[in-house]
Amino acid sequence: MVKSMTGFGRHELSTEEYRISAEMKAVNHRYLDLSVKMPRRFNSFESGIRALLKDYVQRGKVDLFIAYEDYTQSRMSLKYNASLAAEYMGYFRAMAEQFSIPDDVSVTSLARFPEIFSMEQEPEDEEQIWHILEEAVSGAASRFVESRIREGESLKKDLLGKLDAMEGMLDELERRSPAVVSEYREKLAAKVQELLGSSSIDESRIVTEATIFADKICTDEETVRLRSHIEATRAELSAGGSVGRKLDFIAQEMNREANTILSKANDLEISDCAISLKTEIEKIREQIQNIE
Repeated sequence: MVKSMTGFGRHELSTEEYRISAEMKAVNHRYLDLSVKMPRRFNSFESGIRALLKDYVQRGKVDLFIAYEDYTQSRMSLKYNASLAAEYMGYFRAMAEQFSIPDDVSVTSLARFPEIFSMEQEPEDEEQIWHILEEAVSGAASRFVESRIREGESLKKDLLGKLDAMEGMLDELERRSPAVVSEYREKLAAKVQELLGSSSIDESRIVTEATIFADKICTDEETVRLRSHIEATRAELSAGGSVGRKLDFIAQEMNREANTILSKANDLEISDCAISLKTEIEKIREQIQNIE
């Protein structure tokens, strides 16, 4: 299937402990240009995220935004430093003996001393974090690809219509070309007759001149190649996948053939038809820029 290079996808996961969302969007680009914006706590997972996204997208300027909310107050826990408390008590007893004063230190007063109790953040489970992050990013990427496919099918339908229109123009070219040669021969014969008056006309000379003219304006090779390019474009659209670059190359070849036809044109109808061909090819090239 054909995919557009523009797309959007979003996925969110929520539990009692956290909420994480991933959002992807893309516009046209010649290559894959991936930008990832996320909380600093996820920086260690960036290479994994980039590797994951390459399974979903091959071309385009892609922006991924990740947001994260932790409802557990950052998993803080209270820590009691028993060895430090014992060290404090040892010094208090030594002071009481040294200065002959009562040792009246209570638990409450001991707890006030520095570092007896402290708040520490529990280490996060890296594997669990990656699991939820991967699920969020994969969900957003899947929706992103779905939107690209929908747009791609619309592009495919439009391109097929333009290819049909091009074939109609080629039919008109092939219909008109023999008539141009015939008209040229008649005009040439009439001109010679006018110049020679009642003298006889050298028919072989007329035929020779008409043949030279026909060869000069002949566009058979160009129209055959154009039809071949049209069929090749249809085949690529049918095959699908990442075909944007190949289609762009074929469109360039189409434009080259149309330019040659226009340069050979010696008739208003053929000139108009060649111009219409170039216009349609340009529209096709513009649409192809939107295909992955």
